[in-house]
Amino acid sequence: MFDNFLIHTFHDGNCLQAYKIFGAHFETHEGKKGVRFTTYAPNARSAQVVGEFNQWGETPCYMERYNNGGIYTIFVEGVKEFDMYKFRFETPQGDIIDKADPYAYFSELRPGTASKVYNMEGYRWHDSKWIKNRTKNYDCPLNIYEASLGSWKMKRESEGEGDDGEYYSYEELIDEIIPYVKKMGYTHLEVMPLTEFPFDGSWGYQATGFYSATSRYGQPKQLMKFIDACHQEGIGVIMDFVPAHFVKDSHGLHMYDGGFVYDYNDYNRRYSPWDSVYFDLGKNEVRSFLLSSVEFFATYYHIDGFRFDAVSNLIYYEGNKNLGENIGAMEWMKRLNGHMSGYHPTVMMIAEDSTDYPGVTKPVGEHGLGFDYKWDLGWMNDTLKYFQEDPVYRQYDSHFITFSMAYFYSERFLLEFSHDEVVHGKATIINKMWGLHGDKLAQVKALYVYMMLHPGKKLNFMGNELAEYKEWDESKSLGWDILKYPDHDAFHHFTQKLNEIYLKYPALYEMDYDLKGFEWLVVDDHDQCVFAIERKDKVGNAIIAVMNFVGNTHEKYKVPVNIEGSYKEILNTDQAVYSGKNIVNPRAIRSKKTKLNEKTKLLNKDHYIEVKLAPFSACIFEVKPKKGTTKKTTKKTPKKTKRVIKKTK
Repeated sequence: MFDNFLIHTFHDGNCLQAYKIFGAHFETHEGKKGVRFTTYAPNARSAQVVGEFNQWGETPCYMERYNNGGIYTIFVEGVKEFDMYKFRFETPQGDIIDKADPYAYFSELRPGTASKVYNMEGYRWHDSKWIKNRTKNYDCPLNIYEASLGSWKMKRESEGEGDDGEYYSYEELIDEIIPYVKKMGYTHLEVMPLTEFPFDGSWGYQATGFYSATSRYGQPKQLMKFIDACHQEGIGVIMDFVPAHFVKDSHGLHMYDGGFVYDYNDYNRRYSPWDSVYFDLGKNEVRSFLLSSVEFFATYYHIDGFRFDAVSNLIYYEGNKNLGENIGAMEWMKRLNGHMSGYHPTVMMIAEDSTDYPGVTKPVGEHGLGFDYKWDLGWMNDTLKYFQEDPVYRQYDSHFITFSMAYFYSERFLLEFSHDEVVHGKATIINKMWGLHGDKLAQVKALYVYMMLHPGKKLNFMGNELAEYKEWDESKSLGWDILKYPDHDAFHHFTQKLNEIYLKYPALYEMDYDLKGFEWLVVDDHDQCVFAIERKDKVGNAIIAVMNFVGNTHEKYKVPVNIEGSYKEILNTDQAVYSGKNIVNPRAIRSKKTKLNEKTKLLNKDHYIEVKLAPFSACIFEVKPKKGTTKKTTKKTPKKTKRVIKKTK
């Protein structure tokens, strides 16, 4: 009846397919068609399944213990797809409680809390070319658009308490968000958690259905169709996943069978600051539960990457270094990343981690945690702190811009401006900038050029590309109407152009994690707050950016350069088309040789260029070496990432 090997690995904490044992599965038993229900409830005195098929327990369906390991199972004849059900337990205290199935594939739409029988088999995928060519993007472009599927665009917004509004379905979003993401030049769409959750205001970060894609937007196979359509348009899909904690609601995992199956026995370890419950990842069965959940979404939904929320709370108890390392959770992360690298070697594993714990992105075999990327929260905080500051004082705080490169190569970092930065009164990205609207707009454009030229993969939250002043609200659509204003429309087009440049030039992504791919050309001009960066690809082609982070104008700012040749401006944040004053460099700039008596701390190379810099501006230059100064290999066009593009039917 069951695969005993899977049961063994489940109890051993190494099971990747626990969903094949537990949950609700269609089966033919003794010639009769029905569903087998199975759950893990080691503390229960008794267990039964109740649902529409037995009038919610009027006809008792008591489950049998499969073995002494706490597994209960029953075959029920005649159960149909979409039938609702729960498990009913007699607790050790003698109470009767009803619980949703932790392994359910589908759930009742909130506020309902029942599980639904669902057949996951039978979807026909059309993304084989995408999967075949998929990589972890270490030397490929990775420009992520983070979105809440519900509030990116709504059919009807919430009109107050008790009204949830109306969402677009997974299928409807195919024609809405996918063309937009593609047009804007993003390579991947990161969706906030899709594992079922009861409260919209938690944004999915307090889940209970770790195998159940939320019913807010439709059925599981409709989500498959959405992801399939993304892949056919050359867009990868990353899903937020929350392995640290779960919702306290009575129908969920908390005190599942009257005892502590998923949560800590110790009260002092049990509850999180978010009014949720911590997973006890020291328990092998909990490890298998979450291991299998990740593998399930990778297998059945073809997810291209997972962003793991609150990894700091997995490294340390409550994310607090003083409370010590969470050994159980640390072991789970190592097992997860080790197993996934073997079974799903092209699926990205991304840690949202605010700690300084070393080796988060080192392989497990090298005493690391095994993630592929780590969010650079230090870079994000330092950068935004700098741009919030009055420009008068920025000369004293250049380290906010430069410090990230002192530690950057210690991990494989990803730069992010995520949803966390634009909620709870923190202000949107543009509204964090110093000054009035005109200065804010100029600075946010310069900020994004700095971000794009800085090594590391990129992530931007929805609405940031509109220069929205309104903080994100999960019950409202993005403020698309703001694009009727010329400044915001111009910024929108600027973002699109910047993404286009990122995709076009391998120098901006090919050597993100190679010391040879980055150099500060200007880093010590503290008084004038001017910085310059050079990025190179694997064959030596270069892109440089010059950034002026205060309100002064420079007619002929001297930038030391490595390459003798011509420097063509391909983007300037002050272009009129982007609501600037058109203080630009319209003609290609030829490098000049630095005379011996001209060399200074700032002008420290054999060649330099003279550039015009507008206040609060940034400009990007394509470098064409002087003939005869470089090897012919620099003329070769590097191979670009294969992005399979196929029209959705």
